[in-house]
Amino acid sequence: MAYSGILSPEKDNYPVICIHEKFTGEQCFSCGLSHSFSLIVRGRIDEAYQWNKYGMRVFLFFASQLILRVAFSIFYLKYPDTRKQLIIIDCIGSGLIFLIAFWPFIESILSGVLQHY
Repeated sequence: MAYSGILSPEKDNYPVICIHEKFTGEQCFSCGLSHSFSLIVRGRIDEAYQWNKYGMRVFLFFASQLILRVAFSIFYLKYPDTRKQLIIIDCIGSGLIFLIAFWPFIESILSGVLQHY
């Protein structure tokens, strides 16, 4: 989140480059995510979708994880008797949120692998 707030979409000064695009000349599913995140943080949602149509769902995954980490840490410390259940709920919930957020990326990878076989 800090990365997205510090780096500017106007200056296009993102230090991470897409290796896939460098080698193939083609954009991948994750191209434009940094730019999209920076625009989301600034409230420029329409522009963010232009940079990467999956940017919002991935951004929401990271935002939800930030909130969940804080919430689960508080519950973990405040209710020590429920730690095992909290860990199980956290793992299952985070896994489901991950699958929802990253499904287009997973699907793309799987279809690419299956095309080679």
